[in-house]
Amino acid sequence: MSDTSRFQSLRNRAPVFLGALVVSASLTLAVYGRLTGMGKPEAAPGPPTAERNLRFADRADGAVVITLADTGQVLDVATGQNGFLRGTMRGFARQRKESGIGSMPAVRLSGYADGRLVLFDPSTGRQVDLEAFGSMNEAVFARLLTMAPQSQTASAGAQTASAGAQRGGI
Repeated sequence: MSDTSRFQSLRNRAPVFLGALVVSASLTLAVYGRLTGMGKPEAAPGPPTAERNLRFADRADGAVVITLADTGQVLDVATGQNGFLRGTMRGFARQRKESGIGSMPAVRLSGYADGRLVLFDPSTGRQVDLEAFGSMNEAVFARLLTMAPQSQTASAGAQTASAGAQRGGI
């Protein structure tokens, strides 16, 4: 066998060898990840240190009214600059609509000792770990855990929220 034919033979096998190398490396990394737990999402560390059950309702002017589910008191009215809050809650509302669930069940916002914030919808089982969206977006929801309700009465807050629920709030 001449040197030229040996070179041709190796050249023809090179893609096969490279493919085998890529598959081997992928399997090795997958096994390593499985054995070490690398890439697994962490479970919530114990019970929450702060928790609130909230309702979100759209208002005719585009604002989102946030009420405490337990009392109906208005916690906040999020206007124009709250795109992350609006987008997140629209995702929850869409999933509820697809599941045939109305806007009355509350959404739970939980804060943990390690600073993690989790938004959970018990009626659909959807959970969003808010730290995944960056500290600025997480702060939009973090303030809802410590914020005092507005001076609006519980009945006025409930009327505002029910009006928003008719428009498809969450």
